[in-house]
Amino acid sequence: MKKVLGVHDAPPPHWVGDGFPVRSLFSHARHGAAVSPFLLADHAGPARFAPALRPRGVGQHPHRGFETVTIVYEGALEHRDSAGNSGRIEKGDVQWMTAGSGILHEEFHEAAFTRTGGTLEMVQLWVNLPARHKMTAPAYQTLEARDIPVVALPGEAGALRIIAGEHEGSKGPARTFTPVEVWDVRLRAGGSASLELPEGHGAVLLVLRGRVRINGAEAPAVQTVLLDRQGREVALEAEEDAVVLLLGGLPIDEPVAAHGPFVMNTAEEIRQAFDDFRSGRFGRMEA
Repeated sequence: MKKVLGVHDAPPPHWVGDGFPVRSLFSHARHGAAVSPFLLADHAGPARFAPALRPRGVGQHPHRGFETVTIVYEGALEHRDSAGNSGRIEKGDVQWMTAGSGILHEEFHEAAFTRTGGTLEMVQLWVNLPARHKMTAPAYQTLEARDIPVVALPGEAGALRIIAGEHEGSKGPARTFTPVEVWDVRLRAGGSASLELPEGHGAVLLVLRGRVRINGAEAPAVQTVLLDRQGREVALEAEEDAVVLLLGGLPIDEPVAAHGPFVMNTAEEIRQAFDDFRSGRFGRMEA
């Protein structure tokens, strides 16, 4: 069984643009190598938005050196980027964007959702890229809910959606640069499950709803549980109906140099990223 390294409270919320009231449940800046290959997890909402004429969200901004993964629990979003990609994701869908060598993108509430209003809840992850892939060409994956495998947990304890990685012979649809697990776990009150990760993979569990015990540690809603790389088993026991996002993966044991929207390996690479962005080498988007 994996050792519990810590249970962490969520910090106070802050706004990203005018559409995403988020709490950064973990970050490399606060938790270091324990969360690798992940860098950041922002939990937005659940928040109720009134009907509006203009979509709320965050306008054009750059990224380089990592991937963003957006998982929608409620509401609907629209994405557009300088590589010519655009897409709409709603409840159950996932957007996996590879910033790679550099991209501009924007994220807004979807048009119909803006007009009607409603509840928005999502998680956005930042996934690091190893040095050899940081300058890969930008790419975009839309993972629709219907294409994400769902595995029933024994004893009618709940279900597990496999966004990335493999569980019980089912493989998630996300294409990843390093071995990664992103599992959306739903547990019924009183249900329990024993999940297994490959030896050497770290694990971070985000308790989004409910109250659970994770390898014996008590974790109420909006808490983050960090587990050691050693061992395989992750044991979950739900005291209430619960939603848990399990993030696992082979750590990327390389230096991390991060500044704003850029994550590289050295300070010089960060300076180059800013120069390339200011020089227009990330492409352009029409307003």
